[in-house]
Amino acid sequence: MITIRETVDGDLSALAALRASWAAEQAPAADGTTVDPEEFVAVLKRWLEANPRTFFLAEHNGVPVGMLNLMVFERMPKPGKDISRWVYLGNVYVLPDRRNAGIGAQLVEAALTYSREINAVRMLLSPSSESRSFYARLGFVPASELNVLTF
Repeated sequence: MITIRETVDGDLSALAALRASWAAEQAPAADGTTVDPEEFVAVLKRWLEANPRTFFLAEHNGVPVGMLNLMVFERMPKPGKDISRWVYLGNVYVLPDRRNAGIGAQLVEAALTYSREINAVRMLLSPSSESRSFYARLGFVPASELNVLTF
């Protein structure tokens, strides 16, 4: 059974392991070197302290199989208006042997529910070319009103 939940403090090692799996899949170390898992947990912890995120974790019978994170951006207030929030969706990842079973969609649905609950007005993401059709099936469309400057 797959469960999707917002992470708690004790989930840092699971997030680090999933991120390490993703990184290894994207760019396997040619020289066979590995990263010390405890060291990477410490790196991730420092990053999270400086870059707060909301994470969702997918588990199969209690074993982590996927994740995503959200960065909430509160826009500057306007007189007489409610504060507006945008949410950036990032780092959606499901272990290779668990893909194409709806887990990624369940993670994104949890993120959408959370975003609606905090009264966000938009969700943005930067999809890879491989993930564009996945996000399109979930209702995401290319943005026409944003500008980007790439460095």
